[in-house]
Amino acid sequence: QVQLVESGGGLVLSGGSLRLSCTFSGGIFGFYAMGWYRQAPGKQREFVVTVTSAGRTQYADSVEGRFTISRDNRKATVYLQMNSLKPEDTAVYYCAAIQTGGAVAAWGQGTQVTVSS
Repeated sequence: QVQLVESGGGLVLSGGSLRLSCTFSGGIFGFYAMGWYRQAPGKQREFVVTVTSAGRTQYADSVEGRFTISRDNRKATVYLQMNSLKPEDTAVYYCAAIQTGGAVAAWGQGTQVTVSS
């Protein structure tokens, strides 16, 4: 059973940076695309970015140019480098393992990111 564990959230000032990590276990990492989603208070969970096993990426317009996803297949870990953070980036960030076809196979427990103005 695939399990995901996120780390790296925290409190940062507007304009600052954070790096999130998500460690994968319980399956074959290379079989999955990986993604980050976020959920702000009172809002639905929304797509942030995905990366395929081959390294192709897709970003939400709201984070394009500020966030960078990467994956280390040897360490079965995916990272989200977040720069130029804005208060509207405040949310719980969730890591996801995505099957071929787009279904999410597993979610992480979430990590809180708070951007203060």
